[in-house]
Formats: sequence, C-alpha cells, structure tokens
Amino acid sequence: MEEEYFLVDPVSRALHPGAAALLADAALGPGEHIGTEMTQYQIEVRTDPSTRLADVGGQIRAARKTVAAAAARQGLRIVSSGSPVLGRVVPPQLTEGPHYARSVAAFRALDHELSTCACHIHVGVDNLSQALQISNQIRPWLPLLVALSANSPYWDGRDTGYASWRTMAWAQWPVAGPPPYFESVAHFDELVSRLIDTGAILDRSTLYWDVRPSTHVPTVEIRVADAALTSDDTILLAAVTRGLVATALDAVAAGTPALRPEPEFLRAAYWRAARDGLTGHGLDLPAGRPVPATALVDRLLTTIAPALACHGDLELVRAGWSLLQTDGSGACRQRAAYRRRASLSDVVDDLIDRTDPRQALPSPSASE
Repeated sequence: MEEEYFLVDPVSRALHPGAAALLADAALGPGEHIGTEMTQYQIEVRTDPSTRLADVGGQIRAARKTVAAAAARQGLRIVSSGSPVLGRVVPPQLTEGPHYARSVAAFRALDHELSTCACHIHVGVDNLSQALQISNQIRPWLPLLVALSANSPYWDGRDTGYASWRTMAWAQWPVAGPPPYFESVAHFDELVSRLIDTGAILDRSTLYWDVRPSTHVPTVEIRVADAALTSDDTILLAAVTRGLVATALDAVAAGTPALRPEPEFLRAAYWRAARDGLTGHGLDLPAGRPVPATALVDRLLTTIAPALACHGDLELVRAGWSLLQTDGSGACRQRAAYRRRASLSDVVDDLIDRTDPRQALPSPSASE
C-alpha cells in the first residue's frame, strides 16, 4: 500500500513545502518506505507486502506515527486528505529531479494541479495477462471506490461542492481515470506504445489509469482512491479492494465475461461519485440509471462477501461500512468540522487529529 500525506504549518494551517527537510531526518530510517511526490508539500509512505490485513494496518499506523513525529521535529504536521484545504498551491513548489523535470516539460500546467494525495493499493498477480483481466472485471466498480474513499471537498480555501475534487483534478490528464477494456496483452502493449508515440505518456510509469499493471513489482495497482482520513478508513479500503480483486480472479477462472459499460456512462458514473460521494446517487452500470450510492455499495459488498470471508475480512468490512454510514465519508467529516464554527482552520485541525491522534494540536483559533 502507498499513502500520501500533506505537510501543513500548524499556525497558518496552509500547506508547507517541507518534504526535502523531512526526508533528511535521520530518525526516519531507510528510505525504501518513504519517498517524495511531485510537490514539496507531499510525502509518500509504502508498506511491505503482506497477506494479512492486520499486518498492513499495523504498518499504516506505524508509518503515520513515524512521519508525524518527523514532521513535528520540523515544526510541521501531516494531514491525510485528497486535496489541500488552505494555501495557494498553484503553481506549487515542485520536487527536483529528472523524472519530475520531464513531466513538467511534457505536461506543463497540468503538473501545477498535482497538489493532491491518493491511496494506492497493490495486489499480487501472476502475470500481465492476469492483471489486465482483473482490470477488465473491476472497471464497472471503480466509481464506487471513488464514493467510498471521497475525502477531498476543499481546494484553495473553498468548498468545491464535490466529495472528491481530486478525482476531477486527475480527469484533466490525457491518460487517466478508468482504463479501457483490454482485449489481450498484445492490445495493451500496442496501445501503450502508440500513447508513448503521441507524447500523451512519457513511459509506462506515467499511465495514470485508476487500475494499471505495476511497472516495478508483480502487482495490479488500484489507484482510484483519495488519501483516507483515518488509518481505519485506509484498512477498510484495502480489504474491499483485495476482495474485489479476488472476486475478479474467480470470475476470470469461471470464464465469466466482464461487464462493458459504455465509456460515456462510466465517465458519468465517475462524475456522480466524485460529486456526491456516499450522500447522493450513483449510476447503476451498465444501465446508467441513478441509484442511491449506499445501495450500490451494499450490492458491491454482497458481491465480494465470499472473498472477504475467505480472507477473514468480512466482519471488519461490515463494521467499517456501518461506521461510514453513521459518520459519513472523509468528505462529510471534513465538512462537519467546518460547520462547527464556519472555520477552515478547524477543518485542518480536525484532519491533523484524525490523521494521527498523537499529533499535538495548536490552540483553537476563530480566525482563518
């Protein structure tokens, strides 16, 4: 699993470009579990592979604690949110290095919109063919993962009206969002080669589809989710994602054809999920008719229940889903923090506390 966090100033509550200084902290230990992102406002952490959700959850909690402590030594705090609440970050302070320089040269102002944080989940696969078949099977479910993980309602000091503004920011990219349906490995290879020829991607690592075969580990990577508000939210998302992939593998083994919703309806389903999250209607694919988002999630969880039970995750997911229905998504909880005093500073303070409760908070302030 990969989680990305923002660095914020605990006084102004705005993003702070402190990634380079934080990464120089010797107490963080070896660098294979922590790294940079496109902007200096972001830090990424990575877990070791595990077959047990409890192990992954322990690593996520430990990573948040470790990075929060390192940030505090720099006078900063970390927050887990898909988008920044306060701070003018366009254009952002970008991370130096040849990879990032190539991206800026090719994509220009698109890179200026990359102050967003995501949660990426890798699930082990045997080969590229298997990864592509999994991608085909789970494409219709991706909008529901957007709704479940929605945690980015604010941008540049304003409420966007969306539950997942990060999803909409990524939709601007030439190769992003839901992947196409792949007929074969040869189809995938040909498509990627042609995309490289057009300049729409630099190489396979810049395929920003929400499901993609990893270029560096033997996994299929599901990268559709906002950075989750709490570690428990992250663990719930991991369990649902693994259950979805396992269910897809069963469908492939049984020869069950994947649903192929029309691209226009899949795109529309993404938009509804990004706008409304769990509080409105999603689209029932492939029909394309509006259905309450919670009913669609219930259907998803029923579909993957055998896989969840097989991995020992069923009760955890049921409890997590019940809590989400009571407390709301990350986006709902961010907005609830704002409503208490109509204060965006309160939103950031709440994010700090929920990201890692051990982070010391500044004194409350009524002003922005």
